[in-house]
Amino acid sequence: MLCQCGCSESLRHDLCLTDCLLLYVFSSSGKEDSSGERGLLHTWKGYSYSVTPERVLLSRPVLQAALGTRHGILLVEGGQVYSFGEFPWKQSQVSEAGPLKPVLESALSGQRVIAVAAGSFHSGALTEDGGVHMWGENSFGQCGLSSLAVVPNPTPVAVLDLDTSPPHTIRVLELACGEQHSLALSAQHEVWAWGSGCQLGLVTTIFPVWKPQKVEHLVGRHVLQVACGAFHSLALVRCLPPQESRRPLPDKCGQCHQLLYTMTDKEDHVIISDSHYCPLGVELLAEGEARLGPGRSPPLGLQKHTDYESGRAVAQNGEVLTTTDSDIAAAGTDSDQAVGGVGAAGSRNSPYPDDQAVKEYLKLSDTSLADETPPADSLDLLTSDLIPGVMPVTTSSALNSLVSSCASAVGERVVSTYEALSLKKMINYYYPGVGGVAGVPGGVPGGPAEERVRLEESMQGKKSCSTGDIREEEAEGLSRRLSLPGLLSQVSPRLLRRASRPRVRAVPLTPVGGLPEAGELLPSLQTEVWSWGRGEEGQLGHGDNLPRLQPLCIKCLSSKEVVLVAAGAHHSLALTAQSQVFSWGSNSSGQLGHMASPTTIPRLAKLSEGIRVWDVGAGAQHTLLLADGDCYQPILYYSGQQVKDGVQDAPQDQTEGYSYTQQPVLLPFCMNLGYVSGVFAGGQSCVALADRNVMGFIASLHELASAERKFYCKLSSVKNHILRPLLDLGENYRPASTVLLRSLARCYSHLCHLTGQHSASLTANLRRRREFKNLVMLEHASIFLDTYNEYCCSVGNFLVMGGFQALAKPSLEFFGKCPELLQRLAESSEENIPLSDLLVTLFYLPMRHLHEYGRLLLKLGTCFEVSSVDYQKLQDGCSKFEALALHLKRRRKEAEYTYHFWKSFPGKMTDSLRKPRRRLICESSNKALTLQNSGRFSVNWFILFNDALVHAQFSTHHVFPLATLWVEPIPEENTGLHGLKVVSPEETFTLLACSSMEKAKWLRSINQAVDQAMSGAGQSGSGAGQRAEPPISRTASYTFYKDSRLKEATYEGRWLAGKPNGRGVVKWLDGRIYTGTFKNGLEDGFGDYVMPSKTLNLNDHYQGHWKEGKMHGIGTYKYATGELYDGSFQDNMRHGHGMLRSGTLNSSSPSVFIGQWVHDKKTGYGVFDDITRGEKYMGMWQDDQRQGTGVIVTQFGLYYEGAFNNNKMQGTGVLLSEDNTTYEGEFSEDWTLNGKGVLTMPNGDYFEGSFTGEWGSGLKVTGSFFKPNLYDSDGDKGRALGRLAVRPEEKWRVVFEECWMRLGCEAPGQGENQRAWENIAVALTTSRRQHRDSPEMNLSRTQNRTLESLEFIPQQHVGPVTMEKYDSIRRYLIKACDTPLHPLGRLMETLVAVYRMTYVGVGANRRLLLQAVNEIMSYLARIFQLVRFLFPDLPEEGGAIPEPSSDPQDKKDSNCADTQLESPKPGRVVSSSALLLPVLLPRLYPPLFTLYALEKEREDDVYWECVLRLNKQPDVALLAFLGVQHKFWPVSVPVLGEKTEVVSSTKDACFASATETLQQISTTFTPSDKLQVIQLTFEEITKEVMSSLEDNFLWSMDDLFPVFLYVVLRARIRNLGSEVSLIEDLMDPCVQHGEHGIMFTTLKACYYQIQHEKTT
Repeated sequence: MLCQCGCSESLRHDLCLTDCLLLYVFSSSGKEDSSGERGLLHTWKGYSYSVTPERVLLSRPVLQAALGTRHGILLVEGGQVYSFGEFPWKQSQVSEAGPLKPVLESALSGQRVIAVAAGSFHSGALTEDGGVHMWGENSFGQCGLSSLAVVPNPTPVAVLDLDTSPPHTIRVLELACGEQHSLALSAQHEVWAWGSGCQLGLVTTIFPVWKPQKVEHLVGRHVLQVACGAFHSLALVRCLPPQESRRPLPDKCGQCHQLLYTMTDKEDHVIISDSHYCPLGVELLAEGEARLGPGRSPPLGLQKHTDYESGRAVAQNGEVLTTTDSDIAAAGTDSDQAVGGVGAAGSRNSPYPDDQAVKEYLKLSDTSLADETPPADSLDLLTSDLIPGVMPVTTSSALNSLVSSCASAVGERVVSTYEALSLKKMINYYYPGVGGVAGVPGGVPGGPAEERVRLEESMQGKKSCSTGDIREEEAEGLSRRLSLPGLLSQVSPRLLRRASRPRVRAVPLTPVGGLPEAGELLPSLQTEVWSWGRGEEGQLGHGDNLPRLQPLCIKCLSSKEVVLVAAGAHHSLALTAQSQVFSWGSNSSGQLGHMASPTTIPRLAKLSEGIRVWDVGAGAQHTLLLADGDCYQPILYYSGQQVKDGVQDAPQDQTEGYSYTQQPVLLPFCMNLGYVSGVFAGGQSCVALADRNVMGFIASLHELASAERKFYCKLSSVKNHILRPLLDLGENYRPASTVLLRSLARCYSHLCHLTGQHSASLTANLRRRREFKNLVMLEHASIFLDTYNEYCCSVGNFLVMGGFQALAKPSLEFFGKCPELLQRLAESSEENIPLSDLLVTLFYLPMRHLHEYGRLLLKLGTCFEVSSVDYQKLQDGCSKFEALALHLKRRRKEAEYTYHFWKSFPGKMTDSLRKPRRRLICESSNKALTLQNSGRFSVNWFILFNDALVHAQFSTHHVFPLATLWVEPIPEENTGLHGLKVVSPEETFTLLACSSMEKAKWLRSINQAVDQAMSGAGQSGSGAGQRAEPPISRTASYTFYKDSRLKEATYEGRWLAGKPNGRGVVKWLDGRIYTGTFKNGLEDGFGDYVMPSKTLNLNDHYQGHWKEGKMHGIGTYKYATGELYDGSFQDNMRHGHGMLRSGTLNSSSPSVFIGQWVHDKKTGYGVFDDITRGEKYMGMWQDDQRQGTGVIVTQFGLYYEGAFNNNKMQGTGVLLSEDNTTYEGEFSEDWTLNGKGVLTMPNGDYFEGSFTGEWGSGLKVTGSFFKPNLYDSDGDKGRALGRLAVRPEEKWRVVFEECWMRLGCEAPGQGENQRAWENIAVALTTSRRQHRDSPEMNLSRTQNRTLESLEFIPQQHVGPVTMEKYDSIRRYLIKACDTPLHPLGRLMETLVAVYRMTYVGVGANRRLLLQAVNEIMSYLARIFQLVRFLFPDLPEEGGAIPEPSSDPQDKKDSNCADTQLESPKPGRVVSSSALLLPVLLPRLYPPLFTLYALEKEREDDVYWECVLRLNKQPDVALLAFLGVQHKFWPVSVPVLGEKTEVVSSTKDACFASATETLQQISTTFTPSDKLQVIQLTFEEITKEVMSSLEDNFLWSMDDLFPVFLYVVLRARIRNLGSEVSLIEDLMDPCVQHGEHGIMFTTLKACYYQIQHEKTT
């Protein structure tokens, strides 16, 4: 009749065990030899002294067993399955096998079975891959195989999720079987069911259910275990997190869609009913009729829709509950009638007890409940504010909304009628047991008994010594009862809302979800038990005998920490983490373990004190318990029917003549079974499974688990009987003590909860593998160490602050003057011990358990060889716990020492100095330490704490934080005094000790305290490894109080001997923040500085380099006004080269200045771009004004160069307009002519005389007009621009000076070469470190490698330069210029920025071309000077690099070669162009080429027009037109790899390769690269001509020029004139007269030829 499933060794969770066979081990002292046998099986029936277990002999160890009504299933090692008992489904096969001769289920051979289950008459097996096999009776579909009445052999059953496409197979973790149904727990922790009856939990009326279906009502919940009775089911479910339990409750039935609540407005009251009756919620019998008792209303448990019940399953304190367990217990009354006021004849409609029921209840509670062990509610809610800021969860339901909405409907009538009732009177009036509401005389069957059930359920477990529990339950009871229909019809909505609020702020003592760091490592203790199916025996535990079609939570078990459930035929069991057993259901044979009634709600089994149950089994009419007794060897208890010898299986309903137990009895033979690890029951049988105690290993595992269970029970008892009452007395304490007590309670709860989880984990290990390798306390010891550390710290803090002393008086009033309970829990035998000392002892008691951990791990270790890995692992674990125990013992002594110090300390300073975490180390009250040079009558008292050194004088004191304290001994040879020099950030003083011994003591104490304060005192498990003295450089935080510059600022960062040194952060009270490096207490190095601007409500922000507390070096300053400066600083001022951006493009006055600054003012050369006026100035400045020579260009094409004075054009200048009108003469204001000058028109006519007026708005001229003769010389008119501009070598002088300074030179070329290289290495290393420390400035791996290579000083900087060295210098320069962190790279980056700033935008003026070219040449000369300083042996500009030495033959060949005309080989002549242009020009190319294009625009347009015209002709026509000799015409050309003859229509095919090569001239940057392209073009032409002519052919210019002209035309280079000019201007002088020079001249000639080509 019983179906139970044990957990296989492969299942992950320990709660997957239901009822399994008891695996036992003979102790090594028994008659059996200790040969290492495991999985020995014994079976018996009943509990008499004559019973002797029979040994089941199998060749392999039994791993698991399951029992049905008359058969059993065994799983042995290797995954084989055996059956024994009666098998009527086997038919022609063996239909019976004795328990001592099991039969192998051969159909499962080849499958690795990991779990088995047995129903009343069918069985199941679970394979390693999660597959299910079933066999046995199948009349009701319980095997899940359609069209078969019986299944003789194990057959696979598919568990498929049909909601997916395609359907996928569900992996199953656990099986459970009943009489007519089966359940499976999936890997997703969902429940699947098949078979017949309401115990399936499925929404269906069609039975049997042949295929497994998901129990939808449990979807979304984490099911841990399932169990099946004959006709009911149980599930152990993990509690939902708080946010998931706050789901709004539905207002409509999910099945019939009717309203769950109704409201009727009467004259003087409002009727609200929640008694919805759902026709789909009644169990259907075989005949299709509803099962309702005579005169009984529809089941209340089914009236409320099941979704609604689910929603309120996890109720929080303060939540308005609509039904409770007690509501369900009152199901015998018709709620509809109670609400409507229409009573049915013969039924009592009041949901409240009458006086007689109260008297019966009081009698019952005085008798039965007094004898019963009260349940330990280890996770109930506290009534005090345990954690500030955490409020109770309040769930709004549809009923609440309805109640609220009806308030306005009833108006003032309801308020005036009921407002006079106070809340307290209402509670007293309606609270059960105080009074009742008159009802109609008469009764419902079982009416008084059910009333008593409801009362008992509401008061179950209320007998607590904590008044807080009572107060909390009162509030909770009120909120529950206010939701009953009968009460809602009589109460003011306003009063309802007030009553629904929590009276006290309830906070859970244990954090929801357990310890966060434990995660999934340990089993959950926050569980619920859900039940469904038939309930005629009360086996569902809801307080009635009604069936449930869908799972419903047994709420009274929700806070009991259930870890295992088991189901007998008609009764149910729940095992808690505190080793208690709750039972409910049929008790016809005493199988519940108690004789209290009714049995429809869970009650504690009656066991002697100190018996801790850790496994259970339930049979048809009996229960088997496995428990700890006085020792750690397990013992067995039996409760239920006695089976007489020779009498087989009596019917369950005929127990006459059978004796049974009143409470569980000890089985006398249990000690002979050795170390039992699991018990199982089924039918009338009991089975035990055990191991031999090999090498003491099994005994040690049992002892470890037993000790943990005992310890958890002890912790829970302290929490329930001591900690809760102390918290309830919170209003009697000082506020500081209350906060610390809450912290202590929280840490105690964490420790208690962790211990409970660990005990459940160890117990599960005993039921499963019985191994130590996966023990959480070994694999994740840090969880335990941290929890104990935190707890010890909280107890110490409470002790230091006098918390236990403050508890003494309230505790005395509560516990009485004879606190026997306290003494017993504290394990104290002393008499007359003060209550405060007793509490200290009690709360330090858990620390002893660390020694127990160490002892038991060491004991386990002795079972292994000393050299083995297992022994070492256990030894390491033991060492960790023992070290922590010693460490915490020292911390307790420190706390007690500090507490006694504060008792004697002068009271005035105690309040300011006494802190929870502060511990006393030593003090100088014996005048062992004095202050040097102190006054004669001064009092100096030095107190050393673990975080500060305190100097007390009379009524004042000063605190020196230890983290910023440096102490060093003063040598005694000179002074003869025993002195210690103490350095703090703002004070330095000397302490004098009375002796050298005292001096050494204080020096050692201060150093150790400083060291611990720095490392975070108490974090390490042992005190080993302390340094002799703390490091002089350290990280700490300090707030200045004297320093004028840093007063009230807080510094956090690195220190060196009392001064900030290294990286740190300073925060001032006015909002200023500096983040960066320090040196000797001042900002020095790279830093970030933020300074708020009060007027603009924004921040100034500087990011850059500092020196001696001031901005110095390169930096970026973002002003609150929106301006941005990026450049050099000196002494907090802009000084050197920098760029200032003012405003934005859409602001009132956007502008950009880039140039030289001196003492925060523009002075020297600079470029100013006035975006608003569209003008750009390039010239000299002084004191923020234009002063000296300069150039202005405008967006309208005006160009001015000349003198400036006081920010105006004043003096001689030249002005040109877009149409080439030119004025050269005197100016007085911007664009204002005033004085002598010459005005020249575009056609050459000019005025000479005196001019006045503003350009563009009318000029007054006094002078002569000249019209030059056609043959006159125009030399004066064509004078080049730039004469009145700043000379190129004067531009950007400060940029080069800064580069020289970075190399360590005060002036260009003046310095040491070696020092320059050292400065480069230091700069690169510093910058790389700075980038490494700043995540936002990360460098790529390639950049890092480049930097590393540049940090090494190259060997090429000394010794004569050869071609090889020259190449390496060139490669070094390329790398250096590509790296902005290198001085040369920084220079290059700045020059590119200033060049683009000058010649982009308005600066793109064709008249600036000459200056742009000259500026580049100036760059080359000045950079080359730097290069020659770094490589002093490099020849000067135009110097030759000597050829490498070679043999005479080579020299002879060389001499012959020199006679021919050729250009010097590249690189043999040193030039700045060849060395630096490849690096510089590509960066400057875009603005430079734009200027060339503007200058050559007209010529290029003429050229391009001709190119387009000539390219319309086919190849042959164009060759003929250009005069190319016929012998050079290609006969055939390759097209797609094949030769094609040239015909008259062929176009763009001749000399195609040469054309493509020449087109590449536009993709290169430097003249040398462009010349190389021209050379390759000539080679391609020659190659194509040579293919058709003789090999010794030599070109003449007359032959070559037409062919090359053809190629240039076909290349279609758009800006060929610009390309030619660029090459001409920047070409290396050494190649002008060589081969490249001739080729370039040819290209230039082609360009001019095309411009003047005439076509007909």
